[in-house]
Amino acid sequence: MNKTDSSVAREIAQAACAFETQRTGVTPTSVTVVLSETTLVITLQGALSKAERALAMSPEGAIQVQDFHRQLFANASASLRREIKRITGVDVREAAAEVEPFSGAVIGAFTTGTSVQVYLLADNVPPDSWSGSATIAGRSGE
Repeated sequence: MNKTDSSVAREIAQAACAFETQRTGVTPTSVTVVLSETTLVITLQGALSKAERALAMSPEGAIQVQDFHRQLFANASASLRREIKRITGVDVREAAAEVEPFSGAVIGAFTTGTSVQVYLLADNVPPDSWSGSATIAGRSGE
């Protein structure tokens, strides 16, 4: 692959935005793409409709919105998987989506069998304080 990291991220963000708009009719206000080794995380801000945001104000409604988006993603994500493969040249083995109903964020995680934890921060982290990713070795033999 001869593309720069930023052009790959931009292409994936555009594909994810188009995918979200097509499947829900809502165009996200912003899209963030993070790729670390074999894990790709796409965060779509402002991806819920006004009705979904209103429904999500109650705990029961929030659960309904989350379940709806999980099912929708599971049933419709094949086209986005194909786009990710076209852009990166790598197959997507596994994919999941989670909705944070109070902020309206939809998070798609494309992994290779790993556990993914995603934290939505309240504000931006200054770029000069962040230098990329870190990997540590865990326990083995369990």
